[in-house]
Amino acid sequence: MSNQMKTVTESPAEVVRGLYDALGKGDVPGVLAKLDPEVIVDEPTQLPYGGVHQGREVFVQSILGAMMGYADVAITDAEVFEGPAGVIGTLTGTLTAHTTGEEFPLTMVEIHQVGDGTVRKIDVYTKNPHELAAFYARAEAGTR
Repeated sequence: MSNQMKTVTESPAEVVRGLYDALGKGDVPGVLAKLDPEVIVDEPTQLPYGGVHQGREVFVQSILGAMMGYADVAITDAEVFEGPAGVIGTLTGTLTAHTTGEEFPLTMVEIHQVGDGTVRKIDVYTKNPHELAAFYARAEAGTR
């Protein structure tokens, strides 16, 4: 009889599902646990938090902090597909501006590179980055 312990590892798709689950719950420690310490996140440059960001803490401060600083984020659906290019995630939801109460429908597609049980890179694509940037500008100004 063998006394060897089997290590159960999550598939790349399960890692991304866990990331989305934590994000949907607002569980920042859970989000951080799914990200590689040197994760690279590439957001559309039109957004106030756009550009390439590296590191978990930078992700939380620069991206999540900016998004949640302007609006409440409610994720209504998340789907995950694993393929040869990586893990593709689709997120839909609603942003609600803190200042005006304006609601904005959010649709994103993300390509995740996963290794050793964490997300190492995320390329983010939004359906309407110019309109999303305009929403953030209105939310910051307190106007509709």
